[in-house]
Amino acid sequence: MLQTVGEWIWWERLWLPVSVSWSDLEDKEGRVYAKASQLYATLPCALCFFVCSFRYLATPLANIWGIRDRIRLPAEQNPILEKYFRGQTRIPTQDDVRSLCKKTGWPERRVEVWFKRRRNQERPGLRKRFSEASWRCAFYFFAFVGGILALYDKPWVYDLREVWAGFPKQVSYWYYLFEMGFYLSLVFSLTFDVKRKDFKEQVIHHMATLTLLSFSWISNYIRVGTLVMVIHDSSDILLEGAKVLNYAKYHRTANGIFVVFTAVFMVTRLIIFPFWLIHCTWVYPLELFPPFFGYYFFNIMLLVLQLLHLYWAVLISRMVYKFIFSQVCLQMPLCSCVWECVGMCGNMKSMRLSFSLWGSLYSPCIYDRLQRINMSHIFIHYIR
Repeated sequence: MLQTVGEWIWWERLWLPVSVSWSDLEDKEGRVYAKASQLYATLPCALCFFVCSFRYLATPLANIWGIRDRIRLPAEQNPILEKYFRGQTRIPTQDDVRSLCKKTGWPERRVEVWFKRRRNQERPGLRKRFSEASWRCAFYFFAFVGGILALYDKPWVYDLREVWAGFPKQVSYWYYLFEMGFYLSLVFSLTFDVKRKDFKEQVIHHMATLTLLSFSWISNYIRVGTLVMVIHDSSDILLEGAKVLNYAKYHRTANGIFVVFTAVFMVTRLIIFPFWLIHCTWVYPLELFPPFFGYYFFNIMLLVLQLLHLYWAVLISRMVYKFIFSQVCLQMPLCSCVWECVGMCGNMKSMRLSFSLWGSLYSPCIYDRLQRINMSHIFIHYIR
């Protein structure tokens, strides 16, 4: 039974085109070709990354830059609220708060403060976020530099048709080993990493990346695999670098790097990746051999990555939009902002309603700037 399953899994027509067999990929004439058994080496590599990353890089760097966690007041011991927090919701509605007040005998304000402090206990500290971002930034930097050094003199970097020249006799062992080991270590650390809004998308991305790297290694789609890795690493360096500088309180530098990251991301992930690399894997192979299962599977996984790129491009665009308009608002003349607001509202007492309708475009910047020049207490009170 197991032998039959193994024969079906390693059936040549699943992995290789019609004109190629596993015998063509046996080591001969001093050349060593990619083999599935070589992927086992990624496991100790991933464990090494997972164990050594925080201890020998991230933590010392956090100590050098003086990154410290903020002191957070712990929530009081209350079994009723703790059970509700874990079993129901972390953000109760006003009706839920009133109901909990009756059960605990606490006033509403005390219950609200308890939930706020309890949520803060679950949030990762600044030191952990800094350590995670600094380790990833360091790896992406060295991986990108290593990829450039490994590929700068290769003809398929400049002519994508050369990707398929001599297929399937392709190999780039160490570059693949470290990249797969890194992404496998990210899978190991999913339960320990900071949980962000795109956690599910990150899981899909890591699994799709590992599947693509493994499949491309076994099927010898190695040249295009190296190009995909370099394209991704180029923008990831900037993103993680911006996070590191932001956590270290170099906010202006972090903002500048984030703008550069946005430009690089849009060019590499929304232009080069779909219109160059996916075109290379979708069109050019058909000039050499008929389509087979591996051809469809590889391209489908690339499309999954592209869908994730589009999702993240929308999130990044929203962040850039908010950043640009917040900067424009801060640069507006103060009297222009204030009197436009007063003119639309008719009187100062209705300014609070105006801010609630306008959202975050004007109100934060006006409030902040009024505080800076110490306007009257009454004016500040109405803007709050």
